[in-house]
Amino acid sequence: MTDRAPIRTASPNVDARAGDEDVLPPYDWAPGRPPNPRVRAVWVVGSIVAVLVLGRLYIAPHLQIRPLQAWSTVFLAICVQALPFLVFGVALSAAITTFVPPAFWTRALPRRPAAAVPVAGAAGAVLPGCECASVPVAGGLMARGVTPAAALAFLLSAPAINPVVLVATGVAFPGRPEMVVARFVASLTVAVLAGWLWAAFGRGEWLRVPARPHVAGARRWDAFRQTMRHDLMHAGGFLVVGGAAAATLTVAVPPGWVAALAGVPIVSVLVLALLAVLLSVCSEADAFVASSLTPFSSTAMLAFMVVGPMVDLKLIALQSATFGPRFAVRFIPLTFALAVGVSALTGLVLL
Repeated sequence: MTDRAPIRTASPNVDARAGDEDVLPPYDWAPGRPPNPRVRAVWVVGSIVAVLVLGRLYIAPHLQIRPLQAWSTVFLAICVQALPFLVFGVALSAAITTFVPPAFWTRALPRRPAAAVPVAGAAGAVLPGCECASVPVAGGLMARGVTPAAALAFLLSAPAINPVVLVATGVAFPGRPEMVVARFVASLTVAVLAGWLWAAFGRGEWLRVPARPHVAGARRWDAFRQTMRHDLMHAGGFLVVGGAAAATLTVAVPPGWVAALAGVPIVSVLVLALLAVLLSVCSEADAFVASSLTPFSSTAMLAFMVVGPMVDLKLIALQSATFGPRFAVRFIPLTFALAVGVSALTGLVLL
């Protein structure tokens, strides 16, 4: 079989009578690949972060604008604090999707959602990650066929009852083991109740199960790399958006307004619950923030530690992007109400 000869045609820009001809490339030739939008997005996000870091270090100190300095400090703290755990969660999710066979989950979890929810909630105790890591992991579990109610219970419990968080809580509240017990009991209870309620009343059209990138025929490590890149680019941008919103609200709310409400029992619980949503502190560090809020009661501090890992601004952005806005507008208010109510009851009994 002979190679196909190049096709010759007269150039539209040259007089045909001159006999000049342009040689078109062979049929199997193709121009260079167009720019990959994912690669472009990596450069954009990296450039934004680099500009913010350099601006915080070299420009903001000379501007002497305290709100700007405070905003950049909070924003960078949230993003830098959460990014390693987000990468960890994305890597774990990609590993689950790529290396764990789907049949494993059908064997590991009970078939009935009512029994699978508490098992999945208790399994959150073995994952040392924060709330940013739990979102992609829960999405990976759903993509592998785990019932959404069980995956959501795992999503809520993992950031709140894992060993790292419980040890940090004990260090933040020395001599007060009841705070560790109360946090564990309240967080696990909220996760299981939310999973059961979603299993009973949730609808399939409300939840968008994350789609995995098409990796059929690819080697396992190539599939892992593609899946991780897909999830990291999807979730990383929304982490930046959530961090910016949290920093803006943190700077805009005067601290005196919060302190003035600390003496009212019921209101103080709601204030610290809302503050946990706005501050978006990582679950490994929120116990130290809670222990510093000395004007508030122990129950209010407990609400801060229970609500934060389950509902905050960056989580709202991540859940909306991963599972869809129809899911977020239903599940987030449900989780917030359960977290506040269960925290108040747990504090009344244990604290």
